[in-house]
Amino acid sequence: MIIQTAQRTRQTSEYYFSVKLAEVRKLIAEGHDVIHMGIGSPDMMPSEETIETLSEAARKPTAHGYQPYTGTVSYRNAIAAFYQKTYGVTLNPTSEILPLIGSKEGITHISLTFLDPGDEVLVPELGYPAYRAVSKMVGANVIEYPLREDYGWQPDWQAMEKLVTPKTKIMWLNYPHMPTGAPATMELFEQAVAFAKAHQILLCHDNPYSLVLNKKAPISLLSVEGAKDVAIELNSMSKSHNMAGWRMGWLSGAKPYIDAVLTIKSNVDSGMFWAMQEAAATALGNSDAWHAKRNAVYQGRLEAAEAFLSTIGCTWDKTQEGMFLWGKLPDSVESAEQLVNSLLIEKHVFIAPGFIFGPKGQRYIRLSLCIPKERIWEAVERIKGL
Repeated sequence: MIIQTAQRTRQTSEYYFSVKLAEVRKLIAEGHDVIHMGIGSPDMMPSEETIETLSEAARKPTAHGYQPYTGTVSYRNAIAAFYQKTYGVTLNPTSEILPLIGSKEGITHISLTFLDPGDEVLVPELGYPAYRAVSKMVGANVIEYPLREDYGWQPDWQAMEKLVTPKTKIMWLNYPHMPTGAPATMELFEQAVAFAKAHQILLCHDNPYSLVLNKKAPISLLSVEGAKDVAIELNSMSKSHNMAGWRMGWLSGAKPYIDAVLTIKSNVDSGMFWAMQEAAATALGNSDAWHAKRNAVYQGRLEAAEAFLSTIGCTWDKTQEGMFLWGKLPDSVESAEQLVNSLLIEKHVFIAPGFIFGPKGQRYIRLSLCIPKERIWEAVERIKGL
């Protein structure tokens, strides 16, 4: 006899990459050389100072006990200093910052904190799949809002006015945008805050890409005047500091929102390893030169990825930011799914189909820049004449 699982497992499918990466591993086990451009897992190292701090801190006898749910003082202070330097945003390190085990868990904590069954969540029609999946898991109804491709993948604010109901509780926003790479702008953030205030909904901004191939000074949603009244922001060190496996992130916002999320988080997990928090605090002080060097590497990879798209016949927007490249398929390609499968099986090149980020991505593909440029150029050679 098999015990029946909860209903939420039957309304949530396994994460696409969880399934597809099993296929990739199988091909590798069979001896095939798979060029993997599917996921955004940085392959470069954190700064040397970060590693040194981790090593030194881990050797301290007092480092290995339980840590506060609210994170260490040094980590929170470092986050506050980082926000001040990077975005010009002042945060109270004691009351307006909540460290997280990566920002992905923050999506769950926020949803558990603010959503009741039957509440409605505004989710971009193209976006991180977890926004939809977690909303459904907690019993909320997902309402997809349109993004205007002709306006740089910005929300269609006029259309969104018709989507809001008395049950609308949360709106998810993510700029620089994944998967399209659309940049963040102050105009966009001001519109979003005004919309949230007008409709009394919680604006949740996911901001992990602001330091990767950004073409201007990075910005935070919290830099908008009055944003803290209706908005909270997730951020992460995964992409910006080459620390994806460390799972170091945080939530920032006004004290009432932080306190509310803490009531859930404190019943779900515990504080992060002290040595990792000390090392993360060091990493947040990385120099501008360190970030520039990392972005120079990504720039070289971007040029190779653009050649990859050109070889297939795709078109793309040159204003994209972040560690991915979003390309539109030519009419000659049957579908993203067909292309992805044929590239994997025939050429042993793995890329992501756009539809996993929402139905509007059916005619798009996404390339990750998280492999050496030489490997991307090798992929270009493999697919020539496809």
